[in-house]
Amino acid sequence: MTLTLPLDDRLVRLTVLDLGLFEVRGGERVIGIPAYLLETALGRRILFDTGFPPAYATDPGIADRDGLPAFGRLIDFGPGQTAVGALASLGLTAGEIDLVILSHGHIDHVGSLGVFTHAPIVMTGLERADPRPSYFGSARPMDWPEAQYVLIDQDTPICAGLLLVPTPGHTPGHLSAILDLPETGRVILAADAINRASEPEEGFCDAVDPDAARTSAARLLEMGGSGAVLIWGHEPTQWPGLRKAPAGYA
Repeated sequence: MTLTLPLDDRLVRLTVLDLGLFEVRGGERVIGIPAYLLETALGRRILFDTGFPPAYATDPGIADRDGLPAFGRLIDFGPGQTAVGALASLGLTAGEIDLVILSHGHIDHVGSLGVFTHAPIVMTGLERADPRPSYFGSARPMDWPEAQYVLIDQDTPICAGLLLVPTPGHTPGHLSAILDLPETGRVILAADAINRASEPEEGFCDAVDPDAARTSAARLLEMGGSGAVLIWGHEPTQWPGLRKAPAGYA
């Protein structure tokens, strides 16, 4: 499937959605789980990532059976912090999302993907080639939902001000985004291409391919330039200060 948006459409707003808190590997760190609502001048709504599965908010036993304890534990995740709940806080329903972008197949990003199958899903072909979403470690409890997938393998503009950039390393088909907003200017949604501020110094030890991750991170930083706002995937010190829904960045 080929994705086409009107050439005169442009990105006008970014809203950071709070999809809960997660304790990584027995207290190594506590991270915020973001998704991002991107809105265009012509009224299109784009969701970047989807958080954990909504079932985890009502039945923690499902997360246990899926193998989540090998990754860590949810310490703040209720119905209002599912992707659907976060959108509802803005007066939106899942059906009002026109396009979904998936950075990669780990469970804190792919978990609610099945809620949005009415919309085209953009991701890299390399990530989608995995028979199942990569979840975490050896666990593969999810299937890819039936949907219209738009698979890319190179830098891809979605509309003016929204460029998708393959950033392999954390996973083979990881995807990041470069935004250009009318007032804020350039914003890098690194997702887990740069998981946290210390990751480059630590050698990208959480990446499937640390060398590729190092190259991808360097490219993102170069594309951002000196004045860009960099939103790491899960930087504990940055998370409290991010402007979250219902506030946003214009």
